[in-house]
Amino acid sequence: MKFLHVAVGVVKNAEGQILISLRDESLHQGGLWEFPGGKIEAGETAGQALARELKEELAITVTAATPLITVRHHYPDLAVQLHVFLVTHFSGDAKSCEGQPFKWVNPAELANHAFPAANQPIITAARLPPYYAILDDTDESLLLINLQKILGRGIKLIQLRLKTLPPEKIKIFIEQAYPLCRQHGASLLMNSAVKNAGDFAVDGVHLTSRDLMSLARRPALPRGVPEHALWVAASCHNLRELQHAQAMGVDFAVLAPVLATQTHPETAPLGWGQFTQLVSQVNLPVYALGGLSDSSLAMARQAGAQGIAAIRAFLK
Repeated sequence: MKFLHVAVGVVKNAEGQILISLRDESLHQGGLWEFPGGKIEAGETAGQALARELKEELAITVTAATPLITVRHHYPDLAVQLHVFLVTHFSGDAKSCEGQPFKWVNPAELANHAFPAANQPIITAARLPPYYAILDDTDESLLLINLQKILGRGIKLIQLRLKTLPPEKIKIFIEQAYPLCRQHGASLLMNSAVKNAGDFAVDGVHLTSRDLMSLARRPALPRGVPEHALWVAASCHNLRELQHAQAMGVDFAVLAPVLATQTHPETAPLGWGQFTQLVSQVNLPVYALGGLSDSSLAMARQAGAQGIAAIRAFLK
């Protein structure tokens, strides 16, 4: 089946709200909410099509847009490839030029609206930040200091990779760390290498590649917790792991190593070309990890990444 190529915009205003509009009942997937955009015409790039559609639909002029995610989806009657951009700067006041209802919502509220199935990975990507910090316990005495450095950099997503710390010390650290993350609006995930990782009061779990491949389905959430309230992430190194992560409903993945690293000099890096090739085969937000700094974000986004994951880069 031939793909219909569509340009899509996750349009954010200065308050961080995202614009969504309601599809007309007469259209394919009518009556559902969507991110604005439209079909890419012959001779247009995806970016050009997005700029044209947002001007026609909403009377806004795009001044800054970066690739966010590419999604391929097969409906029973249609195959679509969505080329999604994050639009952070635009001029003009959004208004409905074609009569469709629209509104601005906070990213956390997206899960409360009915979207077409193809839009689900976009909702996740829209909620995720560009940076994912990994806090390890190489030096136990620096754990809280390093967490404060990370939060001070404005990082909103943090993984605790505490592989050597005893459970009782982890519990004590989280009692300090979690309220601190709440104050900064940051989410805290526990690496699954930690014994009983799901028992700690944090915002989700990050599966090692070994734990990922040992599971057939997404880990169960505590009773009464909404499905969108906790994150499930996974470490991946190849296409098989990425595809399994997608199949079992992981929210996002980390793919490594992109470049050579000091910690694993024996591991051959993927390089940006292979990274792009692998990421393009799954409908999943993927962070790039390995030999990168926060200044690598633009390059990572062009390669199809959600953003940058790092251990040391956010501590400098």
